[in-house]
Amino acid sequence: MSPRLVDALPRPSGAPGLRVWLKSSGYARRLLLGEGGDPWESAPRYLSFFTQAHSLLRPDVGVVDAGDLYRSWVARHPALKTQMAAKSRAAFPLKRMLEEEGPRRLLAEVVEAVAASLRGQAPLVLALPAPRRWLAEAAAFAGREGIPIDADMVESAAMYMADLVRVVSALPIGGLLLEEDQAAEDGDMEAGRPLVNVARHYRWGLALRGRDGGATEELDTLISAVPVEGGDFALGLDVSGELWSGGALAALGRGQFYFAEIPEGAEPETVLHQLARLRA
Repeated sequence: MSPRLVDALPRPSGAPGLRVWLKSSGYARRLLLGEGGDPWESAPRYLSFFTQAHSLLRPDVGVVDAGDLYRSWVARHPALKTQMAAKSRAAFPLKRMLEEEGPRRLLAEVVEAVAASLRGQAPLVLALPAPRRWLAEAAAFAGREGIPIDADMVESAAMYMADLVRVVSALPIGGLLLEEDQAAEDGDMEAGRPLVNVARHYRWGLALRGRDGGATEELDTLISAVPVEGGDFALGLDVSGELWSGGALAALGRGQFYFAEIPEGAEPETVLHQLARLRA
């Protein structure tokens, strides 16, 4: 049974919790599989990749990145791109991509295998691009760069994503991580209500990475480079910039943990040295 993310988070009230959360898939893929290596060809291959990376980096959270899975699948199945471009509706590319049976089945197999390998020692989190970001990415796969995206489209995307994550609802997921980009808007969390509701229904913790500013009551943790004050709320300090530039690290306060994305081209010796700084 995977621990719940909410139970693993530190709290300003004093409850201790996780210290280091890493985004490392690009770096680990290059290091363990070489340039162009793809761990998503099968569930056993991904499990081997995951266990090696987790053993090497020892993060406090196990992460399966669904965005990476779909990038791999689309690259290996170019006919899907043609199908994603078959209708003019702006949200259709994402809808068509997420309803494809093959990656849904692979996702369930991977989550089941990874959860078993973690043996309850760390929460298992399913990472996904935030709805607005995934809409733009899927549209680009279909040859539609720079499409305008409004709140109704974000809500539709959240519905498609909610349907996707239900394929792992019977598996020991501890939480969801939504990763925004610079295109994020203030109303996106409300428009993403269908996905929020699914997370709450299955008692999954909900984390958001990317937005600089205040937390919302829908979240269990916000991962941001800008500290957030107030409330019994866990905050992930995104120190990716400072860590790899050699800058000073902010000391952790009560209810805070470090989050860092490892650059794909980082040198292993540098990575181990910088991770030691996070754990010191």
